[in-house]
Amino acid sequence: MKPYVFITRKIPEQLLTELYEMAEVKMWEHEDVPVPNNILKEELERADAVFSLVSDPIGSEQLSNCPNLKVIANMAVGYDNIDVRLATSKGIVVGHTPDVLTDTTADLTFALLLATARRIPEAASYVKNDEWSQWSPYLLAGTDVHHKTIGIVGMGRIGEAVARRAKGFDMNILYHNRSRKAVAEQEIGAQYCTFEELLKQSDYVVCLAPLTPETKEIFNAKAFQQMKDSAIFINASRGGLVNESDLEEALKNGVIKGAGLDVFAKEPIRVNHPLVQLPNVVAIPHIGSATVETRDAMVKMTVQNIVRSLKGEQPIAAVNLKELGV
Repeated sequence: MKPYVFITRKIPEQLLTELYEMAEVKMWEHEDVPVPNNILKEELERADAVFSLVSDPIGSEQLSNCPNLKVIANMAVGYDNIDVRLATSKGIVVGHTPDVLTDTTADLTFALLLATARRIPEAASYVKNDEWSQWSPYLLAGTDVHHKTIGIVGMGRIGEAVARRAKGFDMNILYHNRSRKAVAEQEIGAQYCTFEELLKQSDYVVCLAPLTPETKEIFNAKAFQQMKDSAIFINASRGGLVNESDLEEALKNGVIKGAGLDVFAKEPIRVNHPLVQLPNVVAIPHIGSATVETRDAMVKMTVQNIVRSLKGEQPIAAVNLKELGV
């Protein structure tokens, strides 16, 4: 019998040809609606592989009865939606899609920084709402980006790509990471510093760190208090790195100047979310890697991770191969 693969969201059929050739495939019929938890659990009880998204929780509840499951292939670079330790204990490969989304996400991150600094969404609405009646010297005046200091928290592939873009704007580049990045220091001119030093010196603080127990809510009241009152905070990583109530208070009280947010603690958010209501916040719907070219590449890599794993071969990218002895 062919292996059984469950896909948790509607994906373009033409990108799944290789999967259909070697497996029985069932795909959740909606593109914009997540698969309900009870259905996900039922499918995992039968599946040999699952094609998942970051919005799909795959933990102890979902993995309680999955005797055939060999691979969880996440269509994302992140995998905090998956209990990797539990999956590993069950011999399940956890795949992801690094590299293919690096430059696209870096583009979006820097675009969000620019949009927040120069008040671009606000200015676009100003024209569309027919509010532009005359020119004035400080009309929608924003903040310069060039020659300012950017502090990047999380100097992985995306962090380095953002640093290269910042170099093109003649920015002073600081970074904080679990380990020093000699290449980034030599080739880009990035300077390593402590988290506290980065917060104090940066005009733009950009969060690109992974969400782990150690990084959960590292951006809290204490962190915002250490930042300049003219600083702008950008988060294009995971919402869980930020205490959103503390960020709201910091923005309301002028502790920091503004924020550009692509991610939130609980997604999706609605228009009545406290941060969305603030005039000094640019909020966008988790679209870091959202270009057609990159999403197609992510789908193809996810398919390859499944196909190779089911054939007993090493997947292109997985987070627990060493632990599994693969």
